[in-house]
Amino acid sequence: MRISGNCHCGRIAFEAEGEFNQAVECNCSFCRRKGVLLAFVPRDQFELKTPREDLSTYRFNKQVIAHYFCAHCGVAPFSEAAMPNGTEMAAINLRCVPEIDLTALTVTQYDGASR
Repeated sequence: MRISGNCHCGRIAFEAEGEFNQAVECNCSFCRRKGVLLAFVPRDQFELKTPREDLSTYRFNKQVIAHYFCAHCGVAPFSEAAMPNGTEMAAINLRCVPEIDLTALTVTQYDGASR
């Protein structure tokens, strides 16, 4: 399935390819406050449709995940990081993908607060 997503104002837009019937809800101090529902795809299945210069970035804790957000509207549509094996991944905030039926997702809880 190919999806399209964006921040609220549209300055950050992306497309991604993958199976989007599951999501992860993390309880870390950051994700809990943002309320994101995350789906993960290899970075080569994610395409940023807007200039990278339009992204604002936030890193915390171990500084390994780049959390991107729009400096204009404040919405955080995706993040990027490398897995321990070196695989580059994109974490998509499914709340930023209008065609996804959020009520149909199987949501798995992740205890990021303990890490």
